[in-house]
Amino acid sequence: MSFSKILTDWYSVNKRSLPWRETQNPYFIWLSEIILQQTQVKQGLPYYEAFTKHFPTVFDLAKADESEVLKLWQGLGYYSRARNLHFTAKYIVNDLNGVFPNTYKGLLTLKGVGDYTASAIASICFNEVSAVVDGNVYRVLSRYFGIDTPINSTKGIKVFKALAQELIDTKAPATFNQAIMEFGATQCKPKNPDCMFCPFQESCIAYNKGKVDALPVKLKKLKVKQRYFNFLVFLSEDKQTVLEKREGKGIWQNLYQFPLIETDKNMEYDDFLKLIKEDSSLKSKTFELRQYNDVPKVHKLSHQHLNTTFWIVSIDSVENGIPFENITQYPVPILIGKFIEGFEVF
Repeated sequence: MSFSKILTDWYSVNKRSLPWRETQNPYFIWLSEIILQQTQVKQGLPYYEAFTKHFPTVFDLAKADESEVLKLWQGLGYYSRARNLHFTAKYIVNDLNGVFPNTYKGLLTLKGVGDYTASAIASICFNEVSAVVDGNVYRVLSRYFGIDTPINSTKGIKVFKALAQELIDTKAPATFNQAIMEFGATQCKPKNPDCMFCPFQESCIAYNKGKVDALPVKLKKLKVKQRYFNFLVFLSEDKQTVLEKREGKGIWQNLYQFPLIETDKNMEYDDFLKLIKEDSSLKSKTFELRQYNDVPKVHKLSHQHLNTTFWIVSIDSVENGIPFENITQYPVPILIGKFIEGFEVF
């Protein structure tokens, strides 16, 4: 029995019931694929349901304000996905009359859509024979065929794409693509894969050579940069605070945050108090400073760790303030959101 046949037979019995598997509407498939980039199904599902409820069509998404989209996205991280999602929705509505491209090559022209997403939409919605290759697919193919070429190398990307394209069921590309992704997500997992009940057990090279934990191979990441963030949480007597919108490029572009002072190390109380007394917004003003978290919280991103301390600044009044109770209306990075959830204004 062929690899494709074994895989799709397994999928017919073991697939999870997910809302985006009940449709071929390219808007819903595109939305689900963008949400599921860098995100597990369990975490992404509530966001998918929220987006489809708030924006049932691409036209609804296109006419929304970016801040509304970012607020709904809050907590998923990688906010460029949300900005690209909104940009592409407007492009599809304004330039393509609301109609998605119906080919792999056409879909690749959309901002935020790469090889994997284009292949998924093309196969699921338009039955194009275009194989998907994501982390799950890399893992399945690397282990089954015993391939130790690094999956994040130029050679590896080409090798695995060609292999997936060779294996795909040309008569049912959508089913094959969804099956191999599901198999990697639930059976051939990164850790503790269910090898004892795997339909490929007899022919899997990694299993038979004891190399399951060694595959796939990935080149080492760049050194993680340490950064030190100090957020000033202003709190006036009438419970007003200050939020600033992040401008320019960056992962938090157009999100809101408390005023930020970045330092080259974690700050002790006395040193930080001396530092902010020289800040233009606090110079010559009377205020009380309190360190909210004794130990900096470390927020881990792909290439940097943010060592974060929140400092409460009690002050008579603030300029351009907003009621503290209203800050949940603004889209903020997840580390700011978690602080807001746990902070009580006395």
